[in-house]
Amino acid sequence: MSLLTRRFLFVLWLAALPVAGRAQQADVPEPIAWPGSGDAQVDRHLADINDYAARYPASFVDEMARYYSVPRAYVEAMMKQGDWTAGDIYMACALAQVAGQPCRAVVREWSRDHAGGWKDVAARIDVKPGGAQYRRLRKTLDDTYRRWERPAP
Repeated sequence: MSLLTRRFLFVLWLAALPVAGRAQQADVPEPIAWPGSGDAQVDRHLADINDYAARYPASFVDEMARYYSVPRAYVEAMMKQGDWTAGDIYMACALAQVAGQPCRAVVREWSRDHAGGWKDVAARIDVKPGGAQYRRLRKTLDDTYRRWERPAP
């Protein structure tokens, strides 16, 4: 067998490895894409909030402190953690507000288990996508964007 043929067969073998691996893991569900809120409009807003907070971190912190009653130092500390995005911080505190809970309670819930995205976290604190509380959450997003004078994504 020529060297070229052996290389070709080796490349084919390498290409088949991921397929074989997926076949063995067919029972494992695909991870939820972030943020996984169960609402496409909310997901777009949360992704855009990441961009906004990266550009205007002080305004983001001010928004969370003033309108979501979260201490500035708490928001700033969370922003420094690698596993929290601005969208996550916003969602945790906005969900907490519509659920009548402190932001820290929702932060703990997300930290405990967020494999199912924000939709599962919201369900665990009794905020159902499509329900009245989720509609209030969407309204808080609209209000935030109006204060920021930023068009909705």
